[in-house]
Amino acid sequence: MQFEELDRRDRDFLSYIGGELVELGEGNAKLAFAIRPHHMQHLGVVHGGAIATLADHCGWYAVISQLDPGYTSVTIELKINYLRPASGERLLAEARVINRTRRTAFAVVEIYVAESLVAYATATYSIVDEERLKNRMDNVKQS
Repeated sequence: MQFEELDRRDRDFLSYIGGELVELGEGNAKLAFAIRPHHMQHLGVVHGGAIATLADHCGWYAVISQLDPGYTSVTIELKINYLRPASGERLLAEARVINRTRRTAFAVVEIYVAESLVAYATATYSIVDEERLKNRMDNVKQS
């Protein structure tokens, strides 16, 4: 799957958080963002939520790189371990799918500043038929 094939709304979200797709391969992805003041928390290091967002999104890209057209994935579980404070110029997340079934995928994500590993995440994603999911979402909106 190429970046251009992704839904425009997803590309907009990635752009909104300041992220860029660095690499997309079969079952792996790399995303990054330049660390800006709005990514920082009160102690002057990158906010854990910004790191978790990058990790989740990177894992999602790794998963969708393996899916057939008409399918997508949604996060059903995310666990992150913060190993050291993140500060510097750029945050880089590297994800790979390590297990995939017909209905779920499990990915690991490592998050770096320069050569320093600052966080490690695991995530489980549900694999869903996009049309079915859209119909379910429309029904929820109408309720």
